[in-house]
Amino acid sequence: MTFDKVIEDGRLWAVRYNGEQENALQKVMGQWKDAEWLADFFMQNFDDLITYFKVTDIEDAIYQTMEDRDDLACIIMDISPDADLDRFFRPLDNNRTREMILGKEKGRPHRRSWLRLYAIKLNAGIYIITGGAIKLTYKMEERQHTLIELEKMEKVRNFLLSEKIFDDDSFTDFQKEIEP
Repeated sequence: MTFDKVIEDGRLWAVRYNGEQENALQKVMGQWKDAEWLADFFMQNFDDLITYFKVTDIEDAIYQTMEDRDDLACIIMDISPDADLDRFFRPLDNNRTREMILGKEKGRPHRRSWLRLYAIKLNAGIYIITGGAIKLTYKMEERQHTLIELEKMEKVRNFLLSEKIFDDDSFTDFQKEIEP
């Protein structure tokens, strides 16, 4: 597992899992603009689309996903040095009331979007994206594709802890050690 810098100032990173050509952010952004991939996804999850979002037209769902994906791309591309990533990423557990070491976080382009980016928080304003999903149900544990995202967050968190990475300073030291 390696980490790609998403923005130059080192406040946003993305995991590149072993054997993967793309990092986690590139992978989900590619899926969310692929009409064929989206059509397959929404056909497989059509009942959830209707139940939770009252969307009955797969073409509408594809269009909405692509629009939200573009909004998300703009948010990420426009991250300025003054931008507060803590306003974008929120605790994964809506009931979490205090900070935790390497907290699990989620971000979305706007409140009504089903797109989610998942990340580990190193420190205030510094995150590592572990993946993303189209979340159509209330709980992530309800569907296999979102359960996989939970597992990836835990895998990355465990990797960081095993490397004695607890914050952005120890992450920076780790990155310096592995640079060629």
